[in-house]
Amino acid sequence: MISSQNVLRHELIGMDILVSGAANPAQRGLSGRVIDETKNLLVIETPRGVKRIQKMHSTFRLHLPSSETVEIDGSVMVLAPEKRINLHEKKRIP
Repeated sequence: MISSQNVLRHELIGMDILVSGAANPAQRGLSGRVIDETKNLLVIETPRGVKRIQKMHSTFRLHLPSSETVEIDGSVMVLAPEKRINLHEKKRIP
């Protein structure tokens, strides 16, 4: 089960997300569903189309299936998704 303690060990694709902070002011407040993830970007489907958001200079608010909301600094997610999941699992980082 996804919780605020283990959200970085899980796949983000399909989760609802809000860009709560970004270096680009036009990206702040964007919300939608994560449809893809790369090492440096989250691809979000919004009502206004598909947007690509840099992880490094952004802060994200994820809405978990348990109705919990968690805020994540994008700089901790700057890894390929498969490496990020394995890294946190090996180091037992919550």
